[in-house]
Amino acid sequence: MKMIRIVKLFVLIALMSGCSQISRWGKTKSDYPCHVVTASIETDNMDTSGDSADDPAVWIHPDDPSKSLIIGTNKKAGLVVYDLEGKEKQFIPAGRVNNVDIRYGFALGDKKVDIVAASNRSFNSISIFAIDPDSGILRDVSARTIMSALDEVYGFCLYKSPSSGKYYAFVNSKNGAVEQWELKATSNLLIDAEKVRSFQVGLQTEGCVADDELGYFYIGEETFGIWKYFADPNQPLDHKLVADTTEPYLSSDIEGLTIYYAADGKGYLIASVQGLNTYAVYERNWKNKFLGCFSIGDGSEIDGVKETDGIDVINYGLGNKFPNGCFIAQDGYNKDGDKDTTQNFKIVPWESIANSFDKKLLIDNTFDIRK
Repeated sequence: MKMIRIVKLFVLIALMSGCSQISRWGKTKSDYPCHVVTASIETDNMDTSGDSADDPAVWIHPDDPSKSLIIGTNKKAGLVVYDLEGKEKQFIPAGRVNNVDIRYGFALGDKKVDIVAASNRSFNSISIFAIDPDSGILRDVSARTIMSALDEVYGFCLYKSPSSGKYYAFVNSKNGAVEQWELKATSNLLIDAEKVRSFQVGLQTEGCVADDELGYFYIGEETFGIWKYFADPNQPLDHKLVADTTEPYLSSDIEGLTIYYAADGKGYLIASVQGLNTYAVYERNWKNKFLGCFSIGDGSEIDGVKETDGIDVINYGLGNKFPNGCFIAQDGYNKDGDKDTTQNFKIVPWESIANSFDKKLLIDNTFDIRK
């Protein structure tokens, strides 16, 4: 850990010296041109003006993937639920929810439920909902207002341990502090949480994601890089620097993180680089090798994406609309022709991204993260 901090200091000195355009591999960003793709669907616009949309998450329907849903945060008002056509189906006035995540099969009494949870800045808390598989309607199942001790909750992600089967929530703040909470069912069929550890990452954090198979927790320190920890709370806090802002296409303002799952532990870690309007792709394994990047450009009917906050990716086939899964990004500058409109989310078929790379990325539309 001490050695990592020494490396971090060295990189910060390099950044301050104006070397942010050159990677520690000795290559400039121009050596890694980003592949440009276009969105095939965009969601309905937010009802609130200005910077409103933030983070999306996809819920896969247990029986009919074409009925899957997108849950997005309106960080001024609540959660918005969309179908795969991007049409709004439900609005939950939950407060200023910032980041959202989903996990499947949480035991609640004699049933298992799929849960949606989010960081809630209105109450400095964690909000938890269950999804009705028939109607797709969300209902609040929080046993209480699960208050954080952080100055202000910000980023958020969920984790299901492959070893214990326990469910956890990670919540972080703008000063780099992180809390990990274990989610627990109550006797009255609600969900409570107990804080199991706290630690400090560095400066401002937000985007995070946990790998439920490999047991890793990734978090973005916005102006520095992506850090990797062990996700189980009984593991040591040893951590690894996956990538820093001197490396190609990871300049300052790292935002959302998401994982593309595939069989045999394969797949990708994807990061939203807000300052460059790009998305960096890394191998999912321990080494997290950088593979390249892509951006979402203007299409014939749907505008491109700029200044993305949250992202999500799904490998599983979601019916005829997205037979190979999809990638979803918040659009900070949504446009209708030359006119700025309220923010929304853009959806790109995964095969458009995978096939755009010179060495094509994996397409695994059968590996089921629900199981």
